Amino acid sequence: MRLTRWRWATVPALLLALTVGAACGGDDGDESLTVYSGRSESLIGPLLAQFEDETGISVSVRYGSTTEMTTTILEEGGNSPADVFIAQDTGGLGAVQNAGLFEPLSQDILDQVDAKWRSDDGGWVGLSGRARVLVYNNQSLTPADLPGSILDLTDPQWSGRVAWAPTNASFQAFVTALRIQHGEDVARDWLEGMIANDVATYEGNRPIVEAVAAGEVEVGLVNHYYLHGFLADHGESYTARNHYMDAGDTGALVGVAGGGILASSDNKDAAVRLIEFLLSDEAQTYFAEETYEYPVVASVPANADLPGLNEIQPPAIDLDDLEDLEGTLALLREVGALE
Repeated sequence: MRLTRWRWATVPALLLALTVGAACGGDDGDESLTVYSGRSESLIGPLLAQFEDETGISVSVRYGSTTEMTTTILEEGGNSPADVFIAQDTGGLGAVQNAGLFEPLSQDILDQVDAKWRSDDGGWVGLSGRARVLVYNNQSLTPADLPGSILDLTDPQWSGRVAWAPTNASFQAFVTALRIQHGEDVARDWLEGMIANDVATYEGNRPIVEAVAAGEVEVGLVNHYYLHGFLADHGESYTARNHYMDAGDTGALVGVAGGGILASSDNKDAAVRLIEFLLSDEAQTYFAEETYEYPVVASVPANADLPGLNEIQPPAIDLDDLEDLEGTLALLREVGALE
């Protein structure tokens, strides 16, 4: 049996059928973990429930945005009750690492993932990959109508036709990448240009895809995998498709959701087992087949419906460099994209 699809609801543990690897076997009785998750319950909850069910380790999860969870951990410092932080993107992970709040991961864990998908300092590791795309309404637009660079969306021809989600961690990571690749002034000009171009603001990626398909807007800035859930539900008649930006463009950024263990954790052995489980072939297959993300472990192939990462050709940006989340939030507030 496969896991019930992520986009509808968290799956009760007794219905899950992943087989946990030997590293996660056994029953640990009263062991428990506290997880702070910047990933939504619908995306990561089934795997956390499976880990709990198979190991006997009780998992208590606090859900919120990656920005919220990052801020909370930084405020709590060495007194944080969290054992594991799971983030939607690497900006929050980098901020926590820079504060010295992560326990270094073992080389055995780090070696499971290509170096570009993990921290140079070993504080966090990628768990699943995602590409930034422009989702578009394929009844009103063709690929030939779409820009090759994200910077082109400030052109007057796109006025009132584009959607974004400034509170979303992946969008914030993209803005950080824009600052790195093109500099602070270009990033500010682009944000101000988008606002002047009457960009529509939504609370997240899923509402943007729905709005594009419904014709409320024609294009939107999202992660690639949301569309594939809708296509699985509605079939090829669903009126939205993904457009990948030109090679090297900031709009083609490929990032990862990732996790790390808090240095203040009193349950580090159990925390290690959770990270190992999330990197297991079973869990990586779940990401590939059920959430349409890219596996970060080489032994697990990507979903056949996705273009290969070598076809996307993202910008040459070290994910460790996306650590300045606070600088990006300050810029978004400065231009009025965030309150």
